[in-house]
Amino acid sequence: MSGRDAGLVVRALGSKLELDTRQTQYRGHAGKLAASSGADGYDIVVTFSGDGTVNEVVNGLMRIPAPAQRPALAPIPGGGANVFARTLGLPPDAGSAVQRILAAVAAGERRKIGLGLAGDRYFTFSAGLGVDAEVIGDMERQRAHGRRASVTAYLRTAVHRYYRTDRRRPALTLRVPGEPPVNGLFMGVVTNSSPWTYVGSHPVRPAHADFSSGLDLFALRRLRTLTTLAALGHMMRSTDGDLPTGRDVVSASALGELAFDADRPIAYHIDGEYLGETESVAFRFTPDAICVVA
Repeated sequence: MSGRDAGLVVRALGSKLELDTRQTQYRGHAGKLAASSGADGYDIVVTFSGDGTVNEVVNGLMRIPAPAQRPALAPIPGGGANVFARTLGLPPDAGSAVQRILAAVAAGERRKIGLGLAGDRYFTFSAGLGVDAEVIGDMERQRAHGRRASVTAYLRTAVHRYYRTDRRRPALTLRVPGEPPVNGLFMGVVTNSSPWTYVGSHPVRPAHADFSSGLDLFALRRLRTLTTLAALGHMMRSTDGDLPTGRDVVSASALGELAFDADRPIAYHIDGEYLGETESVAFRFTPDAICVVA
């Protein structure tokens, strides 16, 4: 974020807080700034960004070995979906979010949340393998060519990708400690909180994780049109995050560990950021990892 919006946020924060600002210059820069924030004596790291930069900052904060020395995180929504900030209960517009954060700082309010760990990278709300990651990869390529991200663009891209993806040969095997492996899966979503994402203002809830209960899982054995629409319909209607069910659905909640193996490279994302293709990812829940102000 830059320009007028960033200026308004900086002025509002600076009117109440002793504030230093940095503009990120490249991918990974936010993580480096966050990693040095504890040693530099900062109490709170505020982001004005989308979920990708928030993820960088979270991973930077987790590089600070002593939990007591990690600054708290206050995310001001500045991207397209802003899933993490909205899940924490912050208003979707930056001005209202700033006021909520300033009120929480004044009242000394902060809380600990758990994070998911995928391989060696932490995530705040979700990670996915398969068609949802393919859609995110498609959108990133479109944005690199100047196309603006929007709900309509995401939906159009999702439909186009659904009919282009390999719906004949499932690649994934799910492994949960103490359980037999589940073969023949086309996609898998691991969530640390609910919702999984938003379609405009409408939450999509495949699970009921709440940053403290462990990781939830949603996977599909088939990518049939009716099966997929039924699962999405359930997630769009759900208000309490009850897990989808059905012959082609695999779901679980409050997991401490799980892993996916793939028999060929498969698309992969963390917190809505496309990470390319992978053939194996191990997941673990990390309780009480960071403090948030929201």
